[in-house]
Amino acid sequence: MINDFILALDQGTTSSRAIIFNKKGEIKQIAQKEFTQIFPKSGWVEHDAEEIWSSQLTVLTESIAQLKAEQDSIKAIGITNQRETTIVWNKRTGKPIYNAIVWQDRRTADYCKSIAAKGLDKLIQDKTGLLIDAYFSASKINWILSHVEGAKEMAKNGELAFGTVDSWLIYKLTNGQKHITDVSNASRTLLFNIHTLDWDQELLDIFDIPKAMLPTVLSSSEVYGETSIPLDGHTIPIAGIAGDQQAALFGQLCTNKGMVKNTYGTGCFMLMNIGNKPVISSNKLVTTIGWKIGNDVQYALEGSIFIAGAVVQWLRDELKVIKHSEDIEKLALEVSDTDGVYFVPAFSGLGAPHWNPEARGTLLGLSRGSTDAHIARAALESIAYQTYDILKAMENDSNSTIKELRVDGGATNNKFLMQFQADILQTNVLKPAVTETTALGAAYLAGLAVGFWKDIEELKTLQSENTKFTFNSDSLYETQLREWKRATETVKFWANYK
Repeated sequence: MINDFILALDQGTTSSRAIIFNKKGEIKQIAQKEFTQIFPKSGWVEHDAEEIWSSQLTVLTESIAQLKAEQDSIKAIGITNQRETTIVWNKRTGKPIYNAIVWQDRRTADYCKSIAAKGLDKLIQDKTGLLIDAYFSASKINWILSHVEGAKEMAKNGELAFGTVDSWLIYKLTNGQKHITDVSNASRTLLFNIHTLDWDQELLDIFDIPKAMLPTVLSSSEVYGETSIPLDGHTIPIAGIAGDQQAALFGQLCTNKGMVKNTYGTGCFMLMNIGNKPVISSNKLVTTIGWKIGNDVQYALEGSIFIAGAVVQWLRDELKVIKHSEDIEKLALEVSDTDGVYFVPAFSGLGAPHWNPEARGTLLGLSRGSTDAHIARAALESIAYQTYDILKAMENDSNSTIKELRVDGGATNNKFLMQFQADILQTNVLKPAVTETTALGAAYLAGLAVGFWKDIEELKTLQSENTKFTFNSDSLYETQLREWKRATETVKFWANYK
């Protein structure tokens, strides 16, 4: 198998990528293509589902061509995807009836409030592990059925198909032969019962969605079918599926209960493996399915931070404080502390553990002596503080102490941020050698299904040396943490006081 490979399709929010891994879990080839972001109205975010498909097909074929290996050396395809993004298409024509409504889209916020006002919060959380929010897929499906002419009737007649992006890609890769998803993506829809591992009729009735629209739910690691698109005469088994954050959890090999990873991207997504029994959060986290391999189902607690790396982009693009994102570290280090400045970057509301959609970005503690360096440092520290809030909520929900945090994503290149994160948490932070953990997780799941790798124990032998940020036990941050809490409470007061 030394010259054999696994291909991971990493379909993200702004680009489609294909990454080819060898038997050692090393990257051999990457191809990437960005696609159009559509903003029809304030708070609305859409994608052209056909463009998602064409961009993903382009990078798939490009990566294989660049590899310059035998076509049959690609032993399987694993798929990981932006989650919650909703696509509805005509089963007969295979064409979407509306643009994909992206996970970031807020158009259904009032509809979600109307569902919550009926007192259905607890029932829905108990069944799905999720909070009622426009973030998830169900309200997006309802919106499409309610706003596209004839859609509701077509859905009732079994003429329409719904899928998250994984379902759409597999439908296209198999030329319409497979309408499937895996448990990790199904658990992000608000329609899937995470205890029975099936679509829940009571939830479907609440959101007025016909069951005939929904894909068949399978495990995260099995051979689902083969590509109908021959590549130089060869087809490839499709054998792994996981939503992007669950794939990253698996790619970091957080396979034991209590292990935690945090992905530092535009936002932050922290997941904790909680084992094979779901724990319903009391701290406004969500419970999700991590993956299913064979009969083994692993669950996770998840906390989402809406604005992390995006705060650096804001300083770069809107305030012009820096020219390049990487410049922020040098600027922040020009000062030894923030001099009392706190930045709550709630540009899109506050995520976990607050879930306040009305909150907005706020700078507090400014004085006449405050500089761009103080603001830059406060921006970076805000990412670590938000992570601290979620980690402590996870510890409370799981009744355990987190011993280390595994990290990935672009912001992990910022050494100041990673060291501050370790110090504020009083927990070691580990950054893997291969930072493409989302694609790696999808590759692992596909490789396990076809015997490319024997088992999880073999995967653990592939892990390269981590970069370790060891916390300074002499660093005490009680005052800063207290002030950070005061800052977030101030922002929530402003949001709620109308």
